[in-house]
Amino acid sequence: MLYLQRMKKLSRRFCIAPMMDWSDRHCRYFWRLLSNNALLYTEMITTGALLHGDTEYHLAFHPHEHPIAVQLGGNKPADLAKAAKLCEKNGYDEVNLNVGCPSDRVKSGAFGAYLMNQPQLVADSIKAMQDATSLPVTIKCRIGVDDNDSYQALTEFVDINQCAGCTVFIVHARKAWLSGLSPKQNREIPPLDYPTVFRLKQDFPQLEIILNGGLKSLESCQDALQTLDGVMMGREAYQNPYLLNRVDQQLFDGLKPAFSSPVELAHRYAHYIEDQLIRGVQLNYMTRHLLGLFNGQPGARAYRRYLSENATRSGAGVEVFLTAVDLLHSGENSASKLESLNRL
Repeated sequence: MLYLQRMKKLSRRFCIAPMMDWSDRHCRYFWRLLSNNALLYTEMITTGALLHGDTEYHLAFHPHEHPIAVQLGGNKPADLAKAAKLCEKNGYDEVNLNVGCPSDRVKSGAFGAYLMNQPQLVADSIKAMQDATSLPVTIKCRIGVDDNDSYQALTEFVDINQCAGCTVFIVHARKAWLSGLSPKQNREIPPLDYPTVFRLKQDFPQLEIILNGGLKSLESCQDALQTLDGVMMGREAYQNPYLLNRVDQQLFDGLKPAFSSPVELAHRYAHYIEDQLIRGVQLNYMTRHLLGLFNGQPGARAYRRYLSENATRSGAGVEVFLTAVDLLHSGENSASKLESLNRL
């Protein structure tokens, strides 16, 4: 089965972005229930954590998560090559190099978005990773960093890395400021520049160019796909996950949405929760990813409140999650029902 998965060409038509502290295996399993076709990405894993830490913990994932890509952070070609080899051994479908994260951590470690100033080092890393694995090796980058933000600099970065063998570039359509802006501000303050990404596809038609940044609806994804090879959605997929229910139908010609309602999805995920609880996983490690599942519905606030207050309790079981879901059925009476539950 794994062999057949790798032989099949990966579709990057719709991807869900790597997001620190969010894109863990429990969240990815939840996303996979909503879409069979979306390409999922792990959180960024540094080469140091992978080579000198708990490798099994960092690379563990459920078989149902396929197709799944792993994102690596690092700046030493030899270490990235070793890490890529481990990722292939553990069954991943793609290895992605982070050249876009703007946090203080990557700045001090000279990787992430900092590497946009080091295109030859990135190219050396890409070649080393490709020599070490048969998996596709891709790059996720910004359109620029600090004052190194000209279109010429971007095309030079892409050109030197395509010559090294990279054929897939996931481009966050904002520049990154490594000084003066926090990671959160770097996702919001630098203006989105989709035309630059469209121009990049025009100038490099042979490459696979994926758009990331600011995509909040499947309709905006469809618009971008008129020009580009794929799209990558991040925070909207996490904060309003039920929109993913229409991904296969709208972007992959599926016959119908995966679920008829978010309640049906919640009860399906409850089976996964039960299995993971037996394995020793704490309830809140899973349910924290589902707080936005019922956004906009009557009872959603009571659902979030009950889950937030009770899922962290020692010994909390799946019944806590199901009780929170039942508050949705209470509609306007959910607040009074929540008060009654809290008095128990």
